[in-house]
Amino acid sequence: MTASATLEAPTSPGEPSTHSAAPQAAFDSLNVRFAGVGRSFGGRPVLRDISLEIAPGEVLAILGTSGCGKSTLLRALAGLDTGFTGELTIAGKPVQPYDDRTAVGFQEPRLLPWRSVRRNIELGLPRELSKAEGRARVDELLELVGLAERAHLKPREISGGMAQRASLARALARRPGVLLLDEPFGALDALTRLKMQDLLLDIHAQTGTTVLLVTHDVDESLQLADRILLLGKDDGAAAEGATAKRLLTVPGRRPRDRASADLAELKSQLYAGLGVDAH
Repeated sequence: MTASATLEAPTSPGEPSTHSAAPQAAFDSLNVRFAGVGRSFGGRPVLRDISLEIAPGEVLAILGTSGCGKSTLLRALAGLDTGFTGELTIAGKPVQPYDDRTAVGFQEPRLLPWRSVRRNIELGLPRELSKAEGRARVDELLELVGLAERAHLKPREISGGMAQRASLARALARRPGVLLLDEPFGALDALTRLKMQDLLLDIHAQTGTTVLLVTHDVDESLQLADRILLLGKDDGAAAEGATAKRLLTVPGRRPRDRASADLAELKSQLYAGLGVDAH
């Protein structure tokens, strides 16, 4: 794939690998478009000529080596970084500073230690909601992430996995059209990580929101994504900065069989794209 190639969204967004559950509280999922997006720091290009479309309700995993600009791409889409070049739109309109059509979940839960789980989730509520509406929405989110019985506890009184669930609920509180997750499970142990992956699939099935997931984990990207964007430097390219090196569609419906031969082949391709010998 050349650096200037435009990566189009699938004809039927998310359809090839949708989770089996039907949405119960669907959000207004939004499409995303990158057109020639780049970012430099101190004159050094980090990202260049990123062009792709993400369909409403799609789950896109962003995979790449450390320092290739994965988190930078998310920050630009969230309106947390306005120094990029090119065009970046959500639902056909340019991204705005601190764009409230998006919400971000980070690797660390970033919960306020003096507030309960419930009150941490409340921080994500839009201001226009009444108290009754806000209370009802938080109740709904607590049920969604399985924390209804722990809503009164402080962050120090819950596990790391529970804290990450609370962080996800806070990000979902304003019903974002685009959910941006920056290695949200990277600090968790292996078993908790698998459980959180299943939870994210359940949340996506319930809400239908568009998801961009930054991860270093090839297996995680194969389990969760409709498509995987591999960021990196084009082989043999003289230009600096990472670009859209590959865009791969993940076969099969979610939840997927981790032992699938189709996934094994794709896994090998992804490792090769990352410069890793998987054998």
